Amino acid sequence: MTATLASASQQLDRVGFLDLEVDPTLDLVAEINRLKKEKNAIILAHYYQESEIQDIADYIGDSLGLSQKAAATDADIIVFAGVHFMAETAKILAPEKKVLLPDLKAGCSLADSCPPALFRKFKEKYPDHIVVSYINCTAELKTLTDICCTSTNAVQVIESIPKDRPIIFAPDKNLGAYLIKKTGRDMVLWNGACMVHEIFSQERIVKLRQRHPNAKFIAHPECETHILDMADYIGSTTGLLKFTISDPSQEYIVATEAGILHQMQKASPHKTFIPAPPENNCACNECPHMKRNTLEKLYLCMKYELPEIVLADWVIRDGRASIDRMMDISEKAGLISG
Repeated sequence: MTATLASASQQLDRVGFLDLEVDPTLDLVAEINRLKKEKNAIILAHYYQESEIQDIADYIGDSLGLSQKAAATDADIIVFAGVHFMAETAKILAPEKKVLLPDLKAGCSLADSCPPALFRKFKEKYPDHIVVSYINCTAELKTLTDICCTSTNAVQVIESIPKDRPIIFAPDKNLGAYLIKKTGRDMVLWNGACMVHEIFSQERIVKLRQRHPNAKFIAHPECETHILDMADYIGSTTGLLKFTISDPSQEYIVATEAGILHQMQKASPHKTFIPAPPENNCACNECPHMKRNTLEKLYLCMKYELPEIVLADWVIRDGRASIDRMMDISEKAGLISG
């Protein structure tokens, strides 16, 4: 490690990127593209990232697509423009790769709502239950899970389980309630939720629909039941995007994190997309954790190859089993290519 890198590492250990300054005259896009080639790195970005990060990413997607890409890439370095659990998943799927996250504090309220130690005790109450966990959870929770799922493949995962096997679903109670309604399976739900999808205002959405009578209301299944009951279409982030491309309507009210609207607008520039209003005073609903990543942090992350995601071998081994089962079910269901 050079003196410069050692100094940067010490700063990162202490305060993250807060004290590292980037030359304001630097062409960050050009520099990031140069570093990608120089280091054989790939940038994976979630739909909820800032538009400028989405535009420089090598791949943009939801949890299922990002997982598949992480498992298949031949890059030496995976730079994950997302939140912590996503980078952990990439490390589980590609343990031989160096996995970087621009901001280690980019967490997830849903993942944080299910501490592994508490869930372990919860699980002990239901020894005969199979555990299905939404991929939006920590790496350690995945080690306590039989099968992971994403919002794209959750129905197929639940339906793959024999009907005589009882199920625990964690950590998202809203997605769990949606799956109970969708599949008819009775499940024990962990009481967790995503802060972004829990604060949509039913009253304000109703008023917005009155002002836009021709708009279709589409929602992510992490939303609460009373919001989903209003929806014309319910789907994952990729599902919502594909729906707006194929559906003939010209106007949509979208109930999920507002970052997806960038890809919707790029795919259908002639259509209108309106973020569903939350209960607070903001016009749209953004995830503060996703938005911790910036172009400056992305550049510094690639330059110094820090912060790096490091997981214990047992976490990678045990966590991988639950993801592999999910990927196998998804492939059989035709949700991903072989």
